Amino acid sequence: MTFALPTRQQFYEHLLAGSDSSANAIWLAQIIASWQAGEGVLPDKLGLTDLQFDQLRQRFLGLDADTHSANSLDFNRMLEKQDLEQLLRKYAAISNEETEWLISIIVAACLGSDHLWQDLGLWSRKDLSAMLKHNFPEMAARNSKDMKWKKFLYKQLCEAEGLYLCRAPSCEVCKDYPVCFGPED
Repeated sequence: MTFALPTRQQFYEHLLAGSDSSANAIWLAQIIASWQAGEGVLPDKLGLTDLQFDQLRQRFLGLDADTHSANSLDFNRMLEKQDLEQLLRKYAAISNEETEWLISIIVAACLGSDHLWQDLGLWSRKDLSAMLKHNFPEMAARNSKDMKWKKFLYKQLCEAEGLYLCRAPSCEVCKDYPVCFGPED
């Protein structure tokens, strides 16, 4: 007899049922459900430390400790890991364990090759934008022209270092404008 694995939606409903249904709980449940269903790029423990993962499991009782990902991310190739963490912490609306989970998960997803919302396992770019506006409002407000989020984060790092690598004097005249801005289907 063959048993079907739960779907992403089933994982999500199970996780959400055991949560406080806050905005972050909804986004984290999406990320975890996608991860449990084998979607996104997040590695084992979602890129969290052992302690962070245990804290997250206490918050989401439906999170199985034995879930393993087929993905392994090589943080050795991510020289900017600490810089991304510092950038997100700088703009965090609240400094707490939940924010730290999100920072670690977002940074891990930045190693993926798709759009950030897809690499995270969120269900839409709209969800990612809402999550970033909720948790990092000042930073999100800086993305006033709706640049794609992963590109925006890296652009913030470059600007913080005084590096401006764009080939055009402004984004509006750059031939890559459609690649950096607009819908992420």
